[in-house]
Amino acid sequence: MIRLKSLSLRRGIKVLLERADLMLNPGCKVGVVGPNGAGKSSFFALLRGELHQDVGDLELPPGYVIAHVAQETPALDMPALDYVLDGDLELRAIERELAASQHDGLHHAECLARLETIDGYSAPARAAKLLAGLGFSEQEMARPVASFSGGWRMRLNLAQALMRRSDLLLLDEPTNHLDLETVVWLENWLRSYPGMLLVISHDRDFLDNTVNAILHVEQAALNLYTGNYADFEAQKAARLSLQQQAFEKQQREIAHLESFITRFKAKATKARQAQSRVKALERMERIAAAHVDSPFTFAFREPDSSPNPLLRIEDGAAGYNPAQPVLRNLNFSVERGARLGLLGVNGAGKSTLIKSLAGERPLLHGVRTEGKGLRVGYFAQHQLDQLREDETPLWHMQKLDPVTREQELRDYLGGFDFRGEMAMSKVGPFSGGEKARLALALLIWQKPNLLLLDEPTNHLDIEMRQALTLAMQDYEGALIVVSHDRHLMRSTVDDFWLIEGGTLRVFDGDLDDYTQYSQDNRNVDTRRPGESGEQVDRKALKRQEAETRQRLSAQRKPLEQRLGKIDKELAQLTATHAALTAQLADQSIYALENKAVLQDALLQEAQAKQRIESLELEWLEVTEALEALQA
Repeated sequence: MIRLKSLSLRRGIKVLLERADLMLNPGCKVGVVGPNGAGKSSFFALLRGELHQDVGDLELPPGYVIAHVAQETPALDMPALDYVLDGDLELRAIERELAASQHDGLHHAECLARLETIDGYSAPARAAKLLAGLGFSEQEMARPVASFSGGWRMRLNLAQALMRRSDLLLLDEPTNHLDLETVVWLENWLRSYPGMLLVISHDRDFLDNTVNAILHVEQAALNLYTGNYADFEAQKAARLSLQQQAFEKQQREIAHLESFITRFKAKATKARQAQSRVKALERMERIAAAHVDSPFTFAFREPDSSPNPLLRIEDGAAGYNPAQPVLRNLNFSVERGARLGLLGVNGAGKSTLIKSLAGERPLLHGVRTEGKGLRVGYFAQHQLDQLREDETPLWHMQKLDPVTREQELRDYLGGFDFRGEMAMSKVGPFSGGEKARLALALLIWQKPNLLLLDEPTNHLDIEMRQALTLAMQDYEGALIVVSHDRHLMRSTVDDFWLIEGGTLRVFDGDLDDYTQYSQDNRNVDTRRPGESGEQVDRKALKRQEAETRQRLSAQRKPLEQRLGKIDKELAQLTATHAALTAQLADQSIYALENKAVLQDALLQEAQAKQRIESLELEWLEVTEALEALQA
């Protein structure tokens, strides 16, 4: 058990925790959330003993073993597999004793017994399994640590931490350097971890799939909520429900849904269909209230023009070496209003394609044709390094647009939480999240009609991710997104393109289908020599099942799109009908001089009512068809 009693923690003059109380039980899995700078990483440093409280007590069980991911990886010549094995400190200690006890038979036998007790003989296989799960091939496991890039070294550090026999595992943003496939693997691994888990993450899907409690670090306090992140949102929403403005933004849609549910519940044969709308209404209210205190308020500016198509590539190849292109046979166009998500494992070529679309890297061969008036907004992590560290956010905005008034630029920066002195502070000391927010602010101001986002949520906290998601939902241009944030992808993307084997193709399915497809492929690809034919057949069967799910998803998609259009039209018609009903309830409309207005209102009210009834019947038919496919 971990306990904090009236604990206060300061860094310089900043108070991170003030008289905080907390009790964490063995085996719990806790997601640690809160705005950037709230003190989450300092809380981890406190648990590791790297920081000490100013006031109060921190109680840890004696002999408690804590594992965490190292932030630096030395450029070692040792193989990656041996580096991961170093994470098992008990194993390495026994191995050293064995080497030193060659002439002491009794002690040597004792060491061998201890080695067997800790299952040390299978340690290389367990380390290899961890590396395979994190995306390393067998050949890469033998490569020296120094030969890997920064992102892959972070994966090695993660594997080393997972290899350690620990009572408490501390993970700080573990998904930042992982692709979607590896994130799903890590979720599965963490669910079976027997010790206590504390994980700092801004990925709400990752938290929903791994934790059973949320620790909210806010205003120098620690508040523990039972359940995953979705449950936390619900509980926090209850606390903030008195702030009515959280619901005002959605009142029109809520009114429609409530009316819709009321009508359906009145008919016994249709009561079941109303339940999905009840759930949608409940979730919509939760999210709005949970984010009422968000410091971010911004929206994409409407593009000046939008050609169609925006961009076309014919007979293209992309990459760095003409003799070995990363992508080949590229033939596609990006249409106005397209909302595309790029899927594929790390190294498949997603970023290469994005760079080619942005014009940052020319095609190796083929034709790239831009529509007249194309304006690309491109965001990637390396662009954060292009910010002038000796200048301020306001200076960057004025450099971009010297004509607009300073106050207007300040108001705009305020929507990204660069307020007051922050707008006039030098960029150099900014955190990664703050630099990412500034880069996004500069991009959005330029009114792009094609938005290319390569992992835009890295370093962003949950509130900023939510604000970006809402802004992207209302964005009127075309967008192509690469992201391991499944919530953002589900909320903003309509179609998916899959990069696999050096080619690009449309993926018929949603993110859940792709997750299953990728995990099935991973199981087949990581098959070990010597596995029985029966095992291989089972995996082939799983792949067939994934293909079947894809086919069903392809049948569902047009139905889901039609359902969305029906909902949108119903919302508009319901609002129109309500306005006409109110107009007809006004006695003045029945005056003789308003006869023409009355007739027109009666006609429109009847037409709206008839159309609503027609759409409701169609809604039922489409819903039943979807349910049949689901069954």
